Amino acid sequence: MADRKEEPQNRGPGQADSIVQPTLQEPENNSEKTLQKESQNESPKTILPVKQEAEPISEPARHGPHSVASSASSSVSVALADDGGDIDIEANRHANTNIVRTKSTATVPANAELMCALTHTSSLGPDTPAQPWSSYVEIPDEFYDRVKPRRKVAIVALMSFCSLLAPISSTTVLPAVPDVASTFHTTGSIVNISNALFLFSMGLSPIVWSPLSEVYGRRNITIVTASLFFCCNLGTALSPNLAAYFVFRIMTAFEGTAFILVGSATVGDIYRPSERATAMGWFLSGTLVGPALGPFLGGIIVTYRSWRVIFWLQTALSAFAFVGVVLLMPETIYTKKIDSLVGMTFREKARVLAPMLNPTRVVRLFIYPNLVMTGAASSALLFNMYAVLTPIRYVLNPRFNLTTPMQSGLFYLAPGGGYVVGTFFGGRYADYMLRRWVIKRGGVRVPEDRLRSALPFFGIAIPACMLIYGWTVECGVGGIPLAVIVLFLQGVAQLFCFPSINTYCLDVMQGRGSEVIAANYFIRYLFACLSTATVLPAIEHIGVGWYSTISALFLVVSAIGVACAIHWGQEWREKTDRYRNAKRKAAYEKEHGSS
Repeated sequence: MADRKEEPQNRGPGQADSIVQPTLQEPENNSEKTLQKESQNESPKTILPVKQEAEPISEPARHGPHSVASSASSSVSVALADDGGDIDIEANRHANTNIVRTKSTATVPANAELMCALTHTSSLGPDTPAQPWSSYVEIPDEFYDRVKPRRKVAIVALMSFCSLLAPISSTTVLPAVPDVASTFHTTGSIVNISNALFLFSMGLSPIVWSPLSEVYGRRNITIVTASLFFCCNLGTALSPNLAAYFVFRIMTAFEGTAFILVGSATVGDIYRPSERATAMGWFLSGTLVGPALGPFLGGIIVTYRSWRVIFWLQTALSAFAFVGVVLLMPETIYTKKIDSLVGMTFREKARVLAPMLNPTRVVRLFIYPNLVMTGAASSALLFNMYAVLTPIRYVLNPRFNLTTPMQSGLFYLAPGGGYVVGTFFGGRYADYMLRRWVIKRGGVRVPEDRLRSALPFFGIAIPACMLIYGWTVECGVGGIPLAVIVLFLQGVAQLFCFPSINTYCLDVMQGRGSEVIAANYFIRYLFACLSTATVLPAIEHIGVGWYSTISALFLVVSAIGVACAIHWGQEWREKTDRYRNAKRKAAYEKEHGSS
């Protein structure tokens, strides 16, 4: 594959630490001729230039404009969206707009016009031939040099703190369930439903916030969700009745999950693929330490104070996050899609934005089998995590004669400590494995190679920990020390899996990385919801040993799926791309007639 690189943007004095938003211009004649000459010698599988993939045009136009007649008056182009052939309209009122698109005239052959309909992006100029659409686009390294290393570290640290807030909120209340039930004159089972709905809302949130972050930018969406997250935590702390408690808890999850999604996308915006997993490991430490640290803090609070103090603490933390985002968070996305709609009327913008912001565009990515396999793998990890964390107070307290929420809360420090330790090694190991396979392949990077680092932990380490934990607790063997050791090792193993999965989502479709990872979070948190809702009734009926066995089997099956993605993922992607190209071609010919 041949990569074309663009020159990095120049920085002015005092701008070394700022994000530089490149402006795309029509290429000069000499560069057009060069690109034309290169494209004539390239095969149809040539990697697209980053300037095409990231140019500031609307999503429909990016993935296949087929006929544009530019003039000084307004013009309308029909675009085939990259969701597989759905039609939407993009209106462009001025010929001198900042949207760079293919310029076709009445003399353009029908075959050339059809080729435009099948392209991932518009061409760079009137004489530059368009290229076939592909889901995999390589981004030049210069793109990631816009931010200095120190600034990158600060951004990751800030987003890691923000991403801790929603997961910690999902488990901080677990030790307080009896107290909440007593306050609202209900049962612990009813209150646990709110925890399941919390995770369900976390699953729905990414498919909404991901398209919004692509259109309006990472910074704007993070500021909005941080302010709403603060308000929802405040509302939960002041809840006068059970209905208000449920509503504010669900809204808290919906807003807070945006931190996780935008944070992951931000890592993809500023780090090269060979560095991403290390940064992702540090970022994910917040999302994973949160669920483990939450019950410990909650146990201390409810032992000495009211359960409402838990949410007052979360309100204070969310206020701190809001201030940090406003002061420190730059815009990291290459270009906001909304910038391409300047000059359009409100109605024209609405036509373009409707498909861009449609949540189903995220779910439709599961047409790719490799994304299904990795989605199942991350779902198995979350199912396993909440199967362990949710019932600790109900399972371990009676078996080890623990009497207070704080005592059972100490058990959560074991997996939490494992997550912290795993942060130092999991991401680095994933990056090492990717670089190793790049060397083996003679300098060619295949995204699926990153998954190799997680395979032994998916298939062996975590299932073994689950079986040992479940059956030793069930049979009363080993006591507290063995349970703590196994929970710690399981936490370490999970940090060798999550960075690989998350970074793969950013690597495999770099032009739509935030949407791919949103789809992954969507499915994983739905399974976390399922685990939270079923774990206590299941343990009561079949015991912790058999339930742990079911969780271990889920992990083994997911490991098989990951192995299949490693070996056949690239073939699956190419086959799906051909299918979608054929579908777009059929839709185009149906609309305009075959040549």
